[in-house]
Amino acid sequence: MIKTAFIYTDELLKFNYGLTHPLRIERLKLTCELIHAYKLLSLPNARYIEAKRAEDEELLMFHSKEYLEILKTANLGIEVPDAYHYGIGSGDNPIFKGLLDWSRLVTGASLQAASLVDNGDVDIAFSISGGLHHAMPSRASGFCYINDIVIAIMSLLNRGRRIAYIDIDAHHGDGVQYAFYNSDKVVTISIHETGRMLFPGTGFENEIGTGRGEGYSVNIPMPPFSDDELFVYAFDEVVPPLIKKFKPDIVVTQLGVDSFYSDPLAHLNYTNNGFCEVVKKIKEMSPKWIALGGGGYESANVAKAWTLTWSLMNEVEIPDEIPEEFFEKYYLEGFLSKKIKDDIYLEKGIRKEQMREEVKRVIEFIKKKVFVKLGI
Repeated sequence: MIKTAFIYTDELLKFNYGLTHPLRIERLKLTCELIHAYKLLSLPNARYIEAKRAEDEELLMFHSKEYLEILKTANLGIEVPDAYHYGIGSGDNPIFKGLLDWSRLVTGASLQAASLVDNGDVDIAFSISGGLHHAMPSRASGFCYINDIVIAIMSLLNRGRRIAYIDIDAHHGDGVQYAFYNSDKVVTISIHETGRMLFPGTGFENEIGTGRGEGYSVNIPMPPFSDDELFVYAFDEVVPPLIKKFKPDIVVTQLGVDSFYSDPLAHLNYTNNGFCEVVKKIKEMSPKWIALGGGGYESANVAKAWTLTWSLMNEVEIPDEIPEEFFEKYYLEGFLSKKIKDDIYLEKGIRKEQMREEVKRVIEFIKKKVFVKLGI
């Protein structure tokens, strides 16, 4: 049977980006509560792991020492001279007490996931706090101060592993792409809303890597309002052939849900139906799987999608009706119905045809430039 690990700690709830910031750390607790309500943490082959903090030497695998020192000062919750040079202090990346402590916990959990899977303790590890894919070596970006994904992947590269990284967040995984843009040991695949419409303004199909990494950076920019059908189509056309050719030892995923139709920070129209279909496919193609969280700024979407993800990881089918006790306690968090699965939504008409043609154009580019380069 599949062995799984769920990595989390309530220590994460000690931190807060601010009352008006879109990233609500409480969504992590909400997810855990829904998973508990379905009794999915008491499964015989599932382990709950308390997250631990990452140390300086682990953070320095990707980030500069100078930047880490700035974060240590900002961690006190005080203004730092010239912090804006490091992307800190803006609306996206505010200074708040414990911002480095928060980042250490997130990164430590992702490193634990990597270690548990690589050591063979489990087949799949899920750290819902992880997935902060925008942070650069010396700059905070997009709510991300430390890039836990890059650090976790680097820890695996140090063990000689080949890694496939799949990012399905609405926003392009620019920090991860940057880290491995000239490497042939990691293939990075990001399916996201086009940078013409959305932060960080990168992730176009012609960003295919440089040097030894040419062909190992793959981007599928989706047009605004893309639905589940287009999302699954794009995934099927590109991802399975790449994984089959690359033959990774481990697949690492970022499972952001800000791509859902009701999310306030993007313009995609996915639901958790298409999301779950892709998650199933990832599970089928992954020899070992490290799953990390990511974006999602409508808390009910996050809790439902990641609870469904955990059930799929453990091959357990759960009732569509959310447990009554949970719903009564948390219905004000945006649960519009008692159903855990979203209503199916599909675009129609001329806009759908225009989107389909754009997605096909991108896929044809990838097949000509990347597939040919890699011999697919």
